[in-house]
Amino acid sequence: MSQMRNKTLVITGATKGIGKAVAEKFAQNGVNIAFTYNSNKELSDTIAKDLMDKYGIKAKAYPLNILELDEFKPLFEEIDKDFERVDFFVSNAMIYGRPVVGGYGKFMKIRPQKGLTNIFTATVGAFVRGSQEAAVRMEKVGGGAIITLSSTGNLIYIENYAGHGTNKAAVEAMSRYAAVELGDMGIRVNAVSGGPIDTDALKAFTNYEEVKAETIKRSAVNRMGSPEDLAGAVYFLCTPEASWITGQTLVVDGGTTFR
Repeated sequence: MSQMRNKTLVITGATKGIGKAVAEKFAQNGVNIAFTYNSNKELSDTIAKDLMDKYGIKAKAYPLNILELDEFKPLFEEIDKDFERVDFFVSNAMIYGRPVVGGYGKFMKIRPQKGLTNIFTATVGAFVRGSQEAAVRMEKVGGGAIITLSSTGNLIYIENYAGHGTNKAAVEAMSRYAAVELGDMGIRVNAVSGGPIDTDALKAFTNYEEVKAETIKRSAVNRMGSPEDLAGAVYFLCTPEASWITGQTLVVDGGTTFR
């Protein structure tokens, strides 16, 4: 813990699911947390207070619409006022519901100018802009680590997931480019690709029960993945123990992609 204590994580979307689990994992190890939320300020402030009370770290929530990429610069400027440094950035927030209409569904129903464009913005665009802002700050403190959350839906077929799956493949490719170009700044960049994880985002799928059943069937350990499963992988990739790992995608899927 001593090597992580008093460092700062910036993570997008940490009010529930994977993002919340990641924030808690870092906080448990003495890392200060700056996280974003989409709309629920009251819930976000409660989460920040809970993290501070439980772990004795500093935590604060900031509003962010990841479909508005111009918001990243002022977001980080606000974070600068409250935190002395930025050491880790995790691009986690995603969209579902109305914003993905036209991007979630069968291939012949995809509408590139509607939901598909939004998915690209929220996945690839948000990773790029967040990482750019974070990298400038990481360089000042001697380096850091950047993680993007991905999905094994870019490796295997998941019904209605073409829009999300192809953009997860794109963000993994972008993370490899970032790893090469940010390496001289002492910054490592990796992706964590999860199999289907039991979260509200997955429950929003129209075929959630089918996906859940098939995941358990395919899993070598006979269960769904949990947010904590991914949080541990994200945390590891940011630790000194992972100091020679960059430009990689760590698949955390319970063995679902090789059966």
